[in-house]
Amino acid sequence: MAALKFEIEKRDVHSKARCGAITTDHGVIRTPIFMPVGTVGSVKAVSQEDLKRQVKAQIILGNTYHLYLRPGIDILEQAGGLHRFINWDRPVLTDSGGFQVFSLSGARKLTEEGALFQSHIDGSRHLFTPEKVMDIQRSIGADIIMAFDECPQGGSDYAYANKSLKLTHRWLDRCFKRFQSTSDRYGYTQNLFPIVQGGTFTDLRKESCDYVASKEATGNAIGGLSVGEPLEKMYEICALCCEHLPQEKPRYLMGVGTPWNILECIGMGIDMFDCVMPTRNGRNAMLFTTNGIINIDNKKWENDFSPLDEGLDCDASRNYSKAYVRHLFKAGEILGLEIASIHNLAFYLHLVTEARKHIKAGDFQLWKNEMTVRLQQRL
Repeated sequence: MAALKFEIEKRDVHSKARCGAITTDHGVIRTPIFMPVGTVGSVKAVSQEDLKRQVKAQIILGNTYHLYLRPGIDILEQAGGLHRFINWDRPVLTDSGGFQVFSLSGARKLTEEGALFQSHIDGSRHLFTPEKVMDIQRSIGADIIMAFDECPQGGSDYAYANKSLKLTHRWLDRCFKRFQSTSDRYGYTQNLFPIVQGGTFTDLRKESCDYVASKEATGNAIGGLSVGEPLEKMYEICALCCEHLPQEKPRYLMGVGTPWNILECIGMGIDMFDCVMPTRNGRNAMLFTTNGIINIDNKKWENDFSPLDEGLDCDASRNYSKAYVRHLFKAGEILGLEIASIHNLAFYLHLVTEARKHIKAGDFQLWKNEMTVRLQQRL
């Protein structure tokens, strides 16, 4: 067993982009990387076999809040951890559940001790403390564990963002104390990433970056973005955080975003991404392709028998026509949701893989600028 290692293989000379390799006990992750979101131990409408074979996922994300409520920690421990429970032998990252808890604004109470909340399933009451969240994530068995933080609402004023940040930092101290006093589970190394917060305020973000960096963790995350702030502000804060976080550690931007968001943030020095957009939008008939965006519900695709996207090395993208997938959506067939979800995830993984190739080739910035325009086209 060994702690997570990160090797930077190539830096782009025209931007802050870099590509590298994150080594965990469950395998190597080539960066930049996108992580499909498997909230409750399942990436919606996509099997683990298809995640490997078609999507080519290298790591997936699970959520502490949801897994804690269902199936519950006892079941996961009996199974030998999430990897064995879902039959996934590649790396797993768990979100601490902070974002989910704090999104339950009408059903939770925040104190110094932690967050008291009501289950969205049955209304039962639960308390998440930094210590308990560390224990839960140990039991889930993720390779990468996230610190318990408060994610303030988008548009929070300075006073609230500052108060929230100080609480997040105190909780971070408690997370590390608990993590360091407990042992890895299931025979492999688990790694704790702290999370930078601070809203849209540059001084608070810098303060948080410095505090997070002082923990000397194996990797660091940036949270609290893409929660309603203007796009320009998100980019500004992301660039600031990349400037102040350690260069030699992987940087994970949480919950972002569109394909063009991802390319822009790769150019700032982000290594890891996750977002529900490819699966959620896919289930709602929006397909991302190498040539632009398709609303497969539109009548214009009714007799278009060309593949969804010949540019992807993915059966779902190459073997099914736009006309057929539109028919599946119109008929309410579950297969339509499955094909769209696999296709969109395959596209996201293709995109970060291409970004990696262009970083290595030395023309990332030119390629990114061209792709950013192309990918936003409505077809």
